[in-house]
Amino acid sequence: MKYYDELTRAMAWLAEKEESFFLGQAVGYPGTGIYNTLKEVPDDKRMEFPVNEDLQMGVTVGMALRGTIPVSIYPRWNFLLLATNQLVNHLDKASLMSHGDFQPKAIIRVSIGSQRPLHPQHQHIGDYTEGFRLLAPNIDFIRLDEPHQIFPAYKKAYEREDGKSTVLIEWGDFYNEK
Repeated sequence: MKYYDELTRAMAWLAEKEESFFLGQAVGYPGTGIYNTLKEVPDDKRMEFPVNEDLQMGVTVGMALRGTIPVSIYPRWNFLLLATNQLVNHLDKASLMSHGDFQPKAIIRVSIGSQRPLHPQHQHIGDYTEGFRLLAPNIDFIRLDEPHQIFPAYKKAYEREDGKSTVLIEWGDFYNEK
């Protein structure tokens, strides 16, 4: 069981679900290692987004509010920083603001940028997991350190019934190393 293969398997499983929809950067066109893990996701279940992370998270929240389970993909934590407003002030707080009437469930996929074989510099390798756990306590943040964690974590994110969204944190270096 390899890290990349487990990600591909989890994405294929999610793609089979009627409510799932994939959006983000590198979902419709190659450009990051994430793209290749979507090879079994049909094109009509994907929407490529421009580099506009806040807009992407706003659409993610809107889709989740109407019952779709978006799989919103950010190739780097450093990019997800630009969607902090929507993630912290909207997705995390929707249930609180609506007194439980709205419990949007989104799956956010983010990667700690790879450093090997080429170091992309520090603006691309951040890991902000612990800080975001404090900023968004109503969202579950799961770091995927080992291949055996991947499929169960994505399955839990999809099947959960507690009204929470899930951010799954991958390691870009592990796509080829584990």
